[in-house]
Amino acid sequence: MTRFRFRAAALHGLPALALLAPLSLVAGCGNTGGLVAAGATPTASGPVHLWPDRRGATVPPADPGGAPPEYIQGIPPVRDQNVHAVDPVALVQAELRARPEAEVGADGMPPETAAAIQACGEDEDEEPGSCPVLKPYYRDLTGNGTDELIVGIEFPDKMMSVRVYTADPDGRLNRIMATTETVISVELAARDVILRVPSGNHGYELITAWSWDEKQLTMLPTREQIVRVPGNPKPALTKPALTARPSAPTAPSAP
Repeated sequence: MTRFRFRAAALHGLPALALLAPLSLVAGCGNTGGLVAAGATPTASGPVHLWPDRRGATVPPADPGGAPPEYIQGIPPVRDQNVHAVDPVALVQAELRARPEAEVGADGMPPETAAAIQACGEDEDEEPGSCPVLKPYYRDLTGNGTDELIVGIEFPDKMMSVRVYTADPDGRLNRIMATTETVISVELAARDVILRVPSGNHGYELITAWSWDEKQLTMLPTREQIVRVPGNPKPALTKPALTARPSAPTAPSAP
């Protein structure tokens, strides 16, 4: 008992913070898994609005951007909204017949590409891959429980037209996306069509996600991101050359 009173009296004059760590260690010995202090929390720093009195530029109203939904004529009605039964080559050929002279816009196409598409399937000895209309893909992009048809068309100079079609309950085939880009790759992620294209900065690429918009009833570019190309070397940092420091003169030895 005497020893206990002596130690308590010796600690009585210490600040409370000095006792916090030993007491927490003692409490932790008999209560594993309890809360443990992680140290001081840094003070939160919110954004600071610079030059708050400056009159900034105005943002114009949003532009829908994507191609409006368009009924494709010259294609038989689709049963049960099953786009798997649609021939993608015949579909693109029907679009060409509707706008044979279009070279710009959603239906724009180089004349040599249009001629090659019109000739697809005419030659029995046609080499695989000679038709500009690529293998189709299918994915439910609108969330209606049925697949949409995704078509890619190869253009010269690595350019590509990516188009998406959906069937409505009446069997009409509607185009809900049409964009032409110099494409690196096209990906599907959940209900998004992801396009990777070269950006204006060397060593970087632009990633654009196209998503279904229920109000516009079309696919719109909803997210964009500029990222460094994987494996692109970082710029080398120039380090100053190291110079040898002169050694201190040696004191003469005593005779």
